[in-house]
Amino acid sequence: MNNEHKILIPVPALFSFEECMWFLNRNYDDCLHIIKGNTIFKALEVEEEMLLVAIKEHAGFLELEILQGETTQENKSYLVDYVREWFDMDTNIQPFYDLLKADGRIAYMAESYKGLRLIGISNLFEAICWCIIGQQINLSFAYKVKRRLVEHYGKRIDHENDSYFVFPEPEVLAAADPDLLKEMQFSKQKSDYLIGIAKAFANGSLNKEAIRALPDFAARKKALTDHKGIGVWTANYALMKSLQESGGIPHGDIGLLNALSNHNIIEDRSQTGKIEALFQRFAGWESYLVFYLWRSLTVKVLE
Repeated sequence: MNNEHKILIPVPALFSFEECMWFLNRNYDDCLHIIKGNTIFKALEVEEEMLLVAIKEHAGFLELEILQGETTQENKSYLVDYVREWFDMDTNIQPFYDLLKADGRIAYMAESYKGLRLIGISNLFEAICWCIIGQQINLSFAYKVKRRLVEHYGKRIDHENDSYFVFPEPEVLAAADPDLLKEMQFSKQKSDYLIGIAKAFANGSLNKEAIRALPDFAARKKALTDHKGIGVWTANYALMKSLQESGGIPHGDIGLLNALSNHNIIEDRSQTGKIEALFQRFAGWESYLVFYLWRSLTVKVLE
């Protein structure tokens, strides 16, 4: 590997690249990265330039190689920041593990999922669109619809017989053809929501940094839910995944409710008091608890 194209990021304590990579590769057809062996390949657009990077772990570091694109200091700096945010590498999760170990029903998670980080979606627009795509359909079908959208409207970079895509820009989806979206199996409502949210990002009325600058979680959530197509669940999910909000609990999420039931925390979905009591004990770590409960829904198959 040419050292000029290589970037090393030190791995923090309680970090498992294997666990994070497995979560990104749970047999779903995600069109925004490709995993081969122990390496993640991902395309990113930086200042209108397409980059392709390979990410793997080696000797206590995440090793990034720029496979295509300029190896400038600005690009390297962007990639380091992006990967650290994507894998939430700057958070000390030991306090979360201490809380897990104090609850016998879920204490096993601290060991079974050791080093799993809350995998983010840096692009707030992408996170919200993903929620809109996934409304009222199963996850496998949602990934198929996302692929159709991304492959048609997103930019791509080709490398060694594979195509790598980035999520479409708001300006592009703001001008999307509703009839084409219908062919992609978007309902009229989802199509309207998608185009409306794209227009809001394109004209600046929705902006990640502006939302981040708001004084508290409630204000940030309201700034999102004021827009048609963004309900409370979507706002909580987007704030959790894109702004690393610790209190982002997607209440009513079927997967979350199933996981709570599986761990005998609730007997039925109406027991909101028991749910609230659990999350109160995890104050400051609510999003991590949600993420680990979601993780518990999928069994890792040993090859």
